[in-house]
Amino acid sequence: MSDASKIPMDDGVAIAVHRFGPALGGGLPPVVLHHGFAADTHANWVAPGVVAALVDAGRAVVSVDARGHGASDKPHEATFYGEGRMARDLSAVFDWLEVPQVDLAGYSMGAIVSLITAAADPRIRRMVIGGIGGSVVDVGGVARAVDRSALVAALRADDPSTIVDRTAKQFRRFADSTGADRLALAAQAESILRSPIALSSINAPTRLVVGDTDALATRPERLVDAIPDAELVVVPGDHLGAVAAPGFAPAIVEFLAG
Repeated sequence: MSDASKIPMDDGVAIAVHRFGPALGGGLPPVVLHHGFAADTHANWVAPGVVAALVDAGRAVVSVDARGHGASDKPHEATFYGEGRMARDLSAVFDWLEVPQVDLAGYSMGAIVSLITAAADPRIRRMVIGGIGGSVVDVGGVARAVDRSALVAALRADDPSTIVDRTAKQFRRFADSTGADRLALAAQAESILRSPIALSSINAPTRLVVGDTDALATRPERLVDAIPDAELVVVPGDHLGAVAAPGFAPAIVEFLAG
């Protein structure tokens, strides 16, 4: 069973939060989920079975639709976006939950948001991130294998057949398949964080889960080595397919049960 709420942030943007499973309180802390770019709670966590696996394990689950995504508000101005802004949204959700601790899982863009949050917010007990790799360390936090300008152009293109960049075309195709607001996504793509993340300040035990053919998560060992208490799990699949791999949901459930 699930229910949804919309929480206003300090800049007026309302963030949708979906709750699944038992009520908060008692036992392990709730698991907070943050999805990837152009996805939402359903595409990233419900459809691949992650939410069901956590609920079956007795966990209360709280999944956030990032600004510009899912059921959250979708302004089209770049000033409303960026992973740093999304990290502040995530901490505001923790405030709203009124719990002393949370477990956190984030994928792709959501993994970057989770890292930024975990470097500053002591309420995170354990964390699983996925879909990112060594470029997070090498290029100041959020370098992508897709050129930012190519991604923005792909999202704003009237005719997708004109898109040349292969990875940007894949993201455009995925955005169209989920019915996403492409102008909101373009605004986020314009605001991608390109400054260092304080990875050495992360105190939560962390597991990185990546697909073995994920071009956006190459050299994951470099990222694991940069986080004080981190480990790596590799599952079959590329960037979009890894979340549906048989070992993906168990890797989250198992680690967050610790």
